[in-house]
Amino acid sequence: MSEKRTYVVLLGVPGAGKGTQAKLLEQSTGLPQISTGDIFRYNLKNQTELGKLAKSYMDRGDLVPDDVTIRMVEDRLQQPDCSCGAIMDGFPRNLIQAAAFDQMTAPYGGVHVTPLIQVDDDETIRRITGRRSCRTCGAVYHVLYNPPKVEGVCDVDGGELYQRDDDKEDTVRNRLFVYYKQTSPLIGYYFAKGLLREIDGAQSIEDVHSALMAVVTS
Repeated sequence: MSEKRTYVVLLGVPGAGKGTQAKLLEQSTGLPQISTGDIFRYNLKNQTELGKLAKSYMDRGDLVPDDVTIRMVEDRLQQPDCSCGAIMDGFPRNLIQAAAFDQMTAPYGGVHVTPLIQVDDDETIRRITGRRSCRTCGAVYHVLYNPPKVEGVCDVDGGELYQRDDDKEDTVRNRLFVYYKQTSPLIGYYFAKGLLREIDGAQSIEDVHSALMAVVTS
């Protein structure tokens, strides 16, 4: 077996704070945050072979197949900054990807731990539908948790704040439906492997981070 690496798979509903926590874990552990969104943007922007392949599906309005996503992730994990492992944010997204990730990581000791950031659906909807974005600079606020000084006006440049289509309630409920249909089976998958650790996502960002650090470093 190759030298052991630390692979952490973050799970949680949309709005649970996975992206925020993955960045904090990256800062605290030195392990890179691997986001499928970032990987897709990189490959599309740089017109890599995998990026062109993914774009051919997207241009037709089709979902990018699992095998293309898996190959992109595999390529990313071979980069030098992943020599000690990685924090996975948004991958694997289904059981097919989870099985492929097991194969990728097996030579390095496999997945270390799978923290599940628990947030109830009502709180998820509150978190996402309350977001407001600046049309000009892109700064993000929240009507309850991080309001601007003047309602509807960006503190940074005075731009108009608006609610993105992705943040509207109907869209959020559909995202939750897709999560429960496609991604929630991963909870059972990693529970059966003894890797699942539940984290209370209703705590402050700092407390969630502390709880994550406790399970990641154990």
